[in-house]
Amino acid sequence: MKFRVITAVPLILTALLSVQAASSSPAPSAQVGPDLRYGGPAFADVARTSYRTVGLQGTFEDWLAGAYKGAGVKLGAGDTLTAALDARAAELRAAKGDARVQLERDTASWAHRFVKKAVPKFSLERGYELANVAGSGQRQCLAQSFIIAGLLQRAGMQAGAVMVWANPQGQQSNLGHVVATVRLSSGQDLLVDASDPTPFVHHQGLLVRTAQGYRFVKPTYAADDTIGRYTLSGTGGTLAVKDAAPLSLTYLQSQFDYYRGERARGGFMGTGVGRATPDGLKQSALYLTRAVQEDPQNALAVYVLGHVLERQGLAAQARSDYLKANALYTAQGHVPSGMQTVMAAMKKQAGGSGS
Repeated sequence: MKFRVITAVPLILTALLSVQAASSSPAPSAQVGPDLRYGGPAFADVARTSYRTVGLQGTFEDWLAGAYKGAGVKLGAGDTLTAALDARAAELRAAKGDARVQLERDTASWAHRFVKKAVPKFSLERGYELANVAGSGQRQCLAQSFIIAGLLQRAGMQAGAVMVWANPQGQQSNLGHVVATVRLSSGQDLLVDASDPTPFVHHQGLLVRTAQGYRFVKPTYAADDTIGRYTLSGTGGTLAVKDAAPLSLTYLQSQFDYYRGERARGGFMGTGVGRATPDGLKQSALYLTRAVQEDPQNALAVYVLGHVLERQGLAAQARSDYLKANALYTAQGHVPSGMQTVMAAMKKQAGGSGS
């Protein structure tokens, strides 16, 4: 009898610990995009890389948990961030039909409010680093979209991030913005943008992932802010919502390094000193090269690396990257005006040198 009692205790403890572990770290919901959930391995890895880059101690997950307690923007009755998100995930699993869709929208609105309250300052120069979100309360479009997607995934929702090339007014950029995206259980998409006062926005041009690779698309919005279909830029063909997905983890990792290169001190943008310096351009080239290695299909990273190499006097390498970038943009369905200008100048130069 004693033998049975002694062996039963560890078995009971093991069972209890297993239940506790399951409740504290639930299995991830199947995602149309990468697993970015708060508390998951990808979220932690991206955050660790940022902390290591900046030299900040601690973990971003702990900071975010503390920010939830201090922001006063509660999700349901949960006292802690993980408890609130996991409770909402349970609510969503139990909800059906229109009630579930409304709960998804409410949760997305909460994430928008929470991020804006917890991180009140916006900074293009520093806010892309999760370490700067925690260390100085600064956010930028990539960081805020990554956080929102991670929170919503932990809450049991389909979420991710996409690039923006045309804003709600139709003004175009060279993939100059990032926004969080939600796949509602009703099958429509919804954009959540913490750069806007209201949570749901109507950006007119996005870069999404498809079975054929990344594609520039134009969303069609309904009166309730949802996206019912996409039009492929370049061909005019229709892309069903089910065939569009958020950007891959490799693209997001690449984009973090892209911003590190773009905003390096004295680098491509002249950040911090008002002009490009040799050391700054070297740093820009290092991060942009890494960005291209992480995702060779990131046309923006290839394009800007070409600019940096040109400024470093490496004309042949710059030309090679410009050609690669133009090919990527063309294949993905849209060539930004800056890329067109570069190609026209290269063509003119080639014609002049050949005469």
